[in-house]
Amino acid sequence: MDTGTHLVMGIGLAGLAMVDPVVAADQSIQTAVLLGTVAGSQAPDLDHFMRMKGNACYIRNHRGISHSLPAILIWTALITVIIQLIYRGTLPWAHIGGWVLLAVSIHVFTDLFNAYGTQAMRPFTDKWISWNIIHIFDPVIFTVHVIAILLWAGGFVNPAFLFPVMYAFLAVYFVWRTLEARKTVKRLPKLDPEYTEGETYIAIPTISLTIWNIVKQEKNGSFVIGNLRNDELMWLDRASCSEHPAVAQSKNDSAIRSFLYFTSFACADVKEHKWGYEVRWSDVRFRHRKQYPFVGVLLMNKKYETIGSYVGWLSDERLMKRLRMDTY
Repeated sequence: MDTGTHLVMGIGLAGLAMVDPVVAADQSIQTAVLLGTVAGSQAPDLDHFMRMKGNACYIRNHRGISHSLPAILIWTALITVIIQLIYRGTLPWAHIGGWVLLAVSIHVFTDLFNAYGTQAMRPFTDKWISWNIIHIFDPVIFTVHVIAILLWAGGFVNPAFLFPVMYAFLAVYFVWRTLEARKTVKRLPKLDPEYTEGETYIAIPTISLTIWNIVKQEKNGSFVIGNLRNDELMWLDRASCSEHPAVAQSKNDSAIRSFLYFTSFACADVKEHKWGYEVRWSDVRFRHRKQYPFVGVLLMNKKYETIGSYVGWLSDERLMKRLRMDTY
C-alpha cells in the first residue's frame, strides 16, 4: 500500500489497541503504543533509502528483505527496544511488542494484495508474491480509516468498539475483493472473442472498484494490454517482444538484471542507431497514457558494450533526458 494508507493503518491499530485493558488503563502506554504502531506500519518501507545506491539497487531490493519473515521480527524488536529506552524500561514490553508486531505484520500482509508484491516468504523463497487484488491506493481502506480516526479524536465513539467494527468490515472487504479478482480472471476467456487455448490472463486492480487493467500473454510470448469496464473487455495495445541479439546481450547488464528480477511481465524493444542500440524493457502491467513508464533501458555500442542505462519510472521525455545525462 502507499505511505499514507500505511500511516492511517498505524493510527487505526493504536485505536484497536484500546481493547487491551493494559493499554486502555494508562495514558503513557497508549502514547507508546501509538508511537509503536505508527513506526511499525512504516518500518518495512525504510528500504526507500536504497535509492541512494541507485534505482537498480532500489528496485531489486524494495519490498524484498525488508518485508521478509525475519525482518518482521527484527523491525518489531528494534522498535520495541527504542520505545523502552525512551520510557526508561517502565512499560509492559509484551503488550508494546505485541501491537508493534501486529502493525509490521499487517504492513507486509496488505502489500501482498497489490500488483507490486513483496518477497514476504524469504528466506524460504525469493519469489515475488503479488496477488493483484487491491490497488496500491485503495480509497475504501483509506477513507474508512480517516473517518474512524476522526470519530476517535473527536470523542464521538469509544475506540474499543469503533475499531474492532472497522477492521471486521475491512476483513469482509478484503475477502470480497479477493473473490472478485478470482472471478474476473476466470471469466476473461469467455469475454475475449480472440481467446485461443493456452493464453493466460492477469487482472490488475485500479483505483476504481469496477475497472481492471488486463494483460493477456499469447502463446508466442507477446502481450496484449487492455481493460475491463463493467463486463466490457477492450484491448488497447499489443506488445511484441523483440528477439534482436541486443536483447540477449542486455540481460548481462546488472541494471537490466535488477529490472527482470522484479517482474516476469517484461517485454523488450530495440532501436538501432548509428552509434549502437537502444534496448528498452517495459513492464507491460503498468500502462499509463499510452506509455509504459516502468522501464529498464540500456544503451550499447555496436560491440554491445554499455554506454548508458536507466531503471525506474519515467515518461519518455524525462527518460531520454536522463539517459543523455548518464551518457555524457
